[in-house]
Amino acid sequence: MSNTPKYDFTVIGSGPGGYVAAIRAAQLGMKTAVIEREKIGGICLNWGCIPTKALLKSAEVLNTVRKSHQYGIKVAEPEVDFAAMIKRSRQVSDRLSKGVGFLLKKNGIDVYQGHGLLQDKNSALVMDESGNDSATISSDKFLLATGARPRNLPGLELDEKQIISYRRAMTLPEQPKSLIIIGAGAIGVEFAYFYNAIGTKVTLVEMMPQILPFEDSETVEIAFKSLKKSGIEIVTDTTVMLVDKSADGVSVTGKNSDGERSWQAELCLVAVGVQANSDGMGLSDLGVQTERGFVTVNDAYRTNVDNIWAIGDLIGAPMLAHAASHEGITAVEWMAGLDAHRIDPSRIPSCTYCQPQVASVGLTEIEVLERGTKYRVGRFPFVASSKAVAAGEREGLVKVIFDDKVQQLYGAHIVGAEATELIAELGLAQIQPNPFEALVSTVHAHPTLSEAVHEATLDALGRAIHI
Repeated sequence: MSNTPKYDFTVIGSGPGGYVAAIRAAQLGMKTAVIEREKIGGICLNWGCIPTKALLKSAEVLNTVRKSHQYGIKVAEPEVDFAAMIKRSRQVSDRLSKGVGFLLKKNGIDVYQGHGLLQDKNSALVMDESGNDSATISSDKFLLATGARPRNLPGLELDEKQIISYRRAMTLPEQPKSLIIIGAGAIGVEFAYFYNAIGTKVTLVEMMPQILPFEDSETVEIAFKSLKKSGIEIVTDTTVMLVDKSADGVSVTGKNSDGERSWQAELCLVAVGVQANSDGMGLSDLGVQTERGFVTVNDAYRTNVDNIWAIGDLIGAPMLAHAASHEGITAVEWMAGLDAHRIDPSRIPSCTYCQPQVASVGLTEIEVLERGTKYRVGRFPFVASSKAVAAGEREGLVKVIFDDKVQQLYGAHIVGAEATELIAELGLAQIQPNPFEALVSTVHAHPTLSEAVHEATLDALGRAIHI
């Protein structure tokens, strides 16, 4: 053991939770190591948030060019270069992965390439692709940040040829002529927007009554109408019963209150179901508690084994990159004896990057209604925003939900251009002593889309100026 490297803190997994936690630990003076079996940056940077946003930007630019005549610019019909779009998204991911690697090195963090297997609560093996031991390390504390992966559902088993996951959907060698997407959460909706924009015939099937099931129904309705108008066939309240494969493609059969119906396409993208990457790390041998594969933690993100913590998708909802980052920092600061607090789930924003964008923080109106409490709603449509009209982005709405005395901001919901950027102000307002006064007393530059946030807040008391 004398030659075994010894660390104060070791992270298994280098996604947005793991690498951020590692850097914070190093800042606090801990000798830190990271174990990563794939590329630095994890799913988010390599196969999730970042490459999909690069693809969505291509779709956005394409749609802007198509409507350039509205801005007094005449151009020929743009040509889609699918391979170039895919290549650019991979280049963006590669560049940022290298950037994170640089940050780890800059902070004096040792990176071990391989699969991490806990031998006991104070040591781990690092194994190469063949399963051979490549290193053994000792650590006072371990943080598990290994994320989650697509789960095979009965009848929807992935073959990555005709029935594909999101990873395959962003690296296809050729653009499919048609695509059925099962699941209309953020992943399903974003891929529906992208592929529809570049000319693929898209059918989006969702089991729940609305797309983006956890978003406020009022803002979702605006996004739904826009996506449907763009040419996406959207089917809700429908349970997929069967996916048949043939030489010609796939046939998806779904069932709703009207009976059964089938759709045909070249490919089927399954955008539902994930499972935690908790297997193969030796957790059961150490007695680490899990529930349905997700690691169980307390408010400090500590497992039942006293020097092992876990964060991110590995511990379940909300399964968002920014949540994992904050969880990682919180866990490390707990370890260091600082005053850290578990994140309030109602203060974690949710974002979907289709066009129009959808973003929210806090409770939906239905959730507030279910609580049986009195409340006020303020709304401001983008069509009344001078900046939105000037930019040709009239499709949108800001909706805020306060308690009856406007002392608490229960929830905020935005649909429209730059919604995912605008939501941060409302998240900040949530933690102010008086969110209403904080928003109303803040001078918003004119003309900006952010003025819609100000006006919606005023509207909660009937004081909006421009509606």
